[in-house]
Amino acid sequence: MTDLSLSDQAIAGKTAPSGEARALRLPTQWLGVAPFFIFAIMFLILPTLYLMLGAFQNDAGEFTLENIAALAQPSIVAAYWISIKVSLASALIGAFAGLAIAIAIVRGGLPDWIRSATLTFSGVASNFAGVPLAFAFLATLGRLGLATVILNTVFGLNIYAHGFNILSFWGLTLTYIYFQIPLMVVIIVPAIDGLKKEWGEAAATLGATTAQYWRMVVIPVIWPSFLGTVILLFANAFGAIATAYALTGSSLNIVPILLYAQIRGDVLHNAHLGYAIAFGMIVITGLANVFYIWFRTRSERWLK
Repeated sequence: MTDLSLSDQAIAGKTAPSGEARALRLPTQWLGVAPFFIFAIMFLILPTLYLMLGAFQNDAGEFTLENIAALAQPSIVAAYWISIKVSLASALIGAFAGLAIAIAIVRGGLPDWIRSATLTFSGVASNFAGVPLAFAFLATLGRLGLATVILNTVFGLNIYAHGFNILSFWGLTLTYIYFQIPLMVVIIVPAIDGLKKEWGEAAATLGATTAQYWRMVVIPVIWPSFLGTVILLFANAFGAIATAYALTGSSLNIVPILLYAQIRGDVLHNAHLGYAIAFGMIVITGLANVFYIWFRTRSERWLK
């Protein structure tokens, strides 16, 4: 008994320090992602919480629902509606055009360098926005833009005489399409790559035509990815402000410009109403991202 007790104590004495060392060991594996979490907390989570809190406060810091009720003003409702229409139009046009381009470069039998060049350009163009993009479209489709002058002098077509205006709904939508199409290409190409060749071979073996294969196999498989990407494009356009403000100024009443005017403007200045407008935008984009994640989860079941 004495020898066993001494041996147990010796074993305990040897194992205790190693257990303490494990307990005091720093979680160094988290250091790599620490900058991401710090950045997300400081520039995403905390500002969002601040806006949401400010939407339910007055100037005295007291709780109120007046700011939320003020969102029912006709001018604010109209701004939301215009923003939704611009975002939806640019998302749908960009999604269908991007899907066609993605199918062509993945399954169209084109040279490999076409795919690499298209994806590289799409990655760059999807992030090209703001003042440079607005200037590019003004220089191209403005009243004295390059394309406008060529259409007028060579083809005798004056697009402005037929009602087109770069500072209008369709002008802004066309500008948004520039970065919506490449973003669609970047996101949807992996979904098209996930279509297995065995599916086409099996369909052909069973006597299915190409149209039947696309209608019964391809479209059902990529449909969740397509819908999810449309929703993501909608959210991408709904929150854009730099391009819209640089292009149209205050001539087009959309939500981001109205929000900017309420928080930082000289004429319209009601910070808490601006917080409420931002809260409405957070709700809409949040719902859009929830649906995107849901559709993305459904599509990944087929693409694994």
